[in-house]
Order: sequence, then C-alpha cells, then structure tokens
Amino acid sequence: MITEEALPTYQTILNTLDGVRDETGASLISWAVWTRAWTAEENRHGDLLNKYLYLSGRVDMRQIEKTIQYLIGSGMDPRTENNPYLGFIYTTFQERATFICHGNTARLAENHGDPKLAQICGTIASDEKRHETAYTKIVEKLFEIDPDEVAQRLGVYTTKDYADILEFLVGRWKVEKLTVLSGEGRRAQDYVCGLPSRIRRLEERAQRQAKESPTIPFSWIFDRKV
Repeated sequence: MITEEALPTYQTILNTLDGVRDETGASLISWAVWTRAWTAEENRHGDLLNKYLYLSGRVDMRQIEKTIQYLIGSGMDPRTENNPYLGFIYTTFQERATFICHGNTARLAENHGDPKLAQICGTIASDEKRHETAYTKIVEKLFEIDPDEVAQRLGVYTTKDYADILEFLVGRWKVEKLTVLSGEGRRAQDYVCGLPSRIRRLEERAQRQAKESPTIPFSWIFDRKV
C-alpha cells in the first residue's frame, strides 16, 4: 500500500524522461496520455488498500500516514538520468514486483480466511500484470531498434525478489543473445547476465545476518515485535 501511495513520485519520474514527458500536464501525445491513465489507475490501488487498512482497525494509521508523508517528501532517485531506456526498464521491474507482491498477499489472505482482502489484492495484481506487459513490450521494442544503447544502460535492484525479476526479464528480452554490440555493450551484457547469481549470493549472506538480528517494534502494527 505504501508503494502504491507514492504515485506522485513515480509520475514525476516519468515526466522527467526525455522524449516522453508530459510537457503541459494535459499533452495529447501518446506517452503523456498513457502516463496519466497509468497514474490514475495506480492511484486507485493506493486508495483502496488504504481504506481497507483503515476500516480493519488493526493497524496504526497515524504511523502509516507519517510513513507515506516522509516517503513522498523525500523523493527517490532511480538513476534514470532523464533517459527513457532506463525509465521503462525501471517501470518493468517495478510492475512485475508489485504483481508478485499483491498476488502473494492475495494467496496469504485467502489461506488465512480473508476473502475480501484476497479479492482486492488479486484484482490489483491483475492490473499490475497488464502494466508489466505494456512496459515489457516497450523495452522489447527498444532492444529491437537500439540493442547496443539499451544493453549499456540496464540497471537492477539488489533484493531477492528483484533478482528473480532480473533473471526473468533478462531471459524474456534475450539479453544474452544480443549480437550487434560495441565492446562496451558486450561488457554490459556480460555484467547484466551475471547479476542474478551475484545478487542471490548477497541475499543469502543478508539472510544469515538477519537471523542474528534482534527483534524490533514495528510501529505500523501497534509496536508488534518483528
């Protein structure tokens, strides 16, 4: 829910990308129309989940709203450098991540006797899957028309889930099979294709360290220890 509520930041990032930004806030170019429609749909996700948590009475909404305030106020730096190649690779990763997250939450909710939450999260997961499909096809086209430039600009998030996503998308986009590359492009290709195994090793080390860490109060759930 916190991720969905940070939509102002995500729309701002998309509107910094060269060649695809919404110059006026009401531009009729296809990129701008897509960004506004995508933002509106994602905003529904945040609203729905926020209302569900509020009505459940089981979380400390003051702490959650403070988190949202700080998150949006702080902004974020996805390292897109105003470049649409990096921007749409980032959104592809993000959409697949939220699809997986909401889908898993739906299954957990169903297993623990909350069919309404399962329905909510399942519906949101299906939306995120459609978004992922759109961004994946955009990046596929980028690989088709400019493989060398895209290969040099790939990036990744260093968590287990994002390692899984990276492995999936590198395979989907056939990064390892790109051939018309400069020397720098080939080095980037080797680096990106080797990242999943590297990240998994880092994740395993982080998990071992986490097991040795003490529990701490989690303010969103009335200071429950986690």
